[in-house]
Amino acid sequence: MAKKPDQGPHGVVVIDKPAGWTSHDVVAKSRGVLGTRKIGHSGTLDPDATGVLVLGVGKATRLLRFLTGLGKSYIGEIALGTETTTLDAAGEVTATHDMSTVTEDQVRAAVVDLTGPIMQVPPMVSAVKIDGKRLHQLAREGKEVDRPPRPVTVHRFDIEPTGESGVWRAEVDCSSGTYIRTLAADLGTALGGGAHLQSLRRTAVGGFTLVDAGTIEKPTLLPVSAAVSHLPSCVVDGDIATAVGHGRVLTLDVLGLSGDGPWAVLSEAGTLLAVYEPHRDGAKPSVVIPE
Repeated sequence: MAKKPDQGPHGVVVIDKPAGWTSHDVVAKSRGVLGTRKIGHSGTLDPDATGVLVLGVGKATRLLRFLTGLGKSYIGEIALGTETTTLDAAGEVTATHDMSTVTEDQVRAAVVDLTGPIMQVPPMVSAVKIDGKRLHQLAREGKEVDRPPRPVTVHRFDIEPTGESGVWRAEVDCSSGTYIRTLAADLGTALGGGAHLQSLRRTAVGGFTLVDAGTIEKPTLLPVSAAVSHLPSCVVDGDIATAVGHGRVLTLDVLGLSGDGPWAVLSEAGTLLAVYEPHRDGAKPSVVIPE
């Protein structure tokens, strides 16, 4: 018996995640709202954080790996003087410091040292794996293990006083894998005390912003091609489109491509046919999207 075609839905959904929901909660709820189990997310957002969470639906789930490395943007509040177990407001207080004499100039100078390429130790309450086990699982067991620092890049770290004593409003653009909780804690340490992240809102994942975001109950489905809109692309038709659909290895000249890839290959109608990657002197498909 022939396999029934997958009728969908297919595409990308950008959710403005409310506080109190895990990324898994959003996926589970969205399966019911959209009527399909084929949904995944491109990267977790802490339960207490709000903002942009990008989902792949149907055929777009195969493209999520092209989204996980996109840069992120955040706004949040950093509270000086208090450290917590989770480095944010959800944790238990572990230490307090009198930081009432810290000046604005000192804060701004410390921020400069935390901007650009830096090494960052992931928090214990995170999804990073150490020896095959996620850190948050070890933390729930009451264990703390050494975590090797990892290179991340903070492209922008702007900070302003909020009017509330010891609380600073931060705006951060950073590479994927950057923990804003850790950035807040490191700022406190650099100022001779401690700090935690009081609130966090993700405003962008790559080119997906809050402007694109719908709610969990009323999501907006973007086309499958939106998942790779950040990639260089080409448009093909006729025999070349057929060859792409069959997953053929092709030369860059035939596809009209240049550079290092990967590349999105689109039909004349703008439908995503495949994502190609370099292969010897040409290109081969890493993902083919059946019509």
